[in-house]
Amino acid sequence: MKRFIKNKFFILAVVLMLVLTVVPTVLNLAGKGGYVRSAVNILMMPAQKAFNYVTDAIDGFASYFTKFDDVVKENAHLKEEIAALNNRLYQAEKTEELNQWLTAFLEMKRSHTDFTFAEAVITGRESANHMTVCTIDRGTAHGIAEGMPVVTPDGVLGYIDEAGLTWAKVRTLIESSTSIGACIERTGELGLVEGNFSLAADGICRITYLAADSDVRVGDRVVTSGTGGIYPRDLVIGYVTEVIPDEYSRTLTATIRPAATLTDLDRVMIITSYETVTE
Repeated sequence: MKRFIKNKFFILAVVLMLVLTVVPTVLNLAGKGGYVRSAVNILMMPAQKAFNYVTDAIDGFASYFTKFDDVVKENAHLKEEIAALNNRLYQAEKTEELNQWLTAFLEMKRSHTDFTFAEAVITGRESANHMTVCTIDRGTAHGIAEGMPVVTPDGVLGYIDEAGLTWAKVRTLIESSTSIGACIERTGELGLVEGNFSLAADGICRITYLAADSDVRVGDRVVTSGTGGIYPRDLVIGYVTEVIPDEYSRTLTATIRPAATLTDLDRVMIITSYETVTE
């Protein structure tokens, strides 16, 4: 006990307690309580500032997370709105494309009143840049048969090569086994449009058996001649891109860029019947 009383820390604590107890009492009795309050305020001010700082920090921290949650919710809501708008834009574009196609389809029907058409959607195609064979969603159940011509508003696409109950395969005019009786529209010269394996990769075909003195020129339009039993007359096939003389056969061959789109094509028309014109 004596060692404890002699401890310097203990003595300092007792003196401090006496000072804090006696001095305020004496000053209050002497009417100097204001000094006590001022001293206490001065001593407590740093602690109060620290407390206020911690409180403000906690409030700010909580406010940050509250705002962060609000931002996350708003961001999710905006993403939903953007997705909905994109979907509406996509549907509007598809509707516009369909309207344009139907308008072109109706124009073709007006131009060929002797044709009977059936509309079809392409459901499958080869993976090449320019399709040589594609599948459509119409078959024998819809009156589709092998050998029927397939066209677009721009021109000849090909013909029905195989028909199932609800589907059919279309062989396009650039496929190597395809041939179409044709003529140069400007001059009336006859030839045979053929698909060619080496040309198909570039989406083109060729017209052969043109006379060596033929007046065929780059840019000439090539149309069906009506011979061969598949295609009616005067359907647009394409346009001449190059004229190549053949020294051995003494004929001319011309490459043709098809008028019909062979990439990104969604819909086609099948000519199910037409009147054969004889002269």
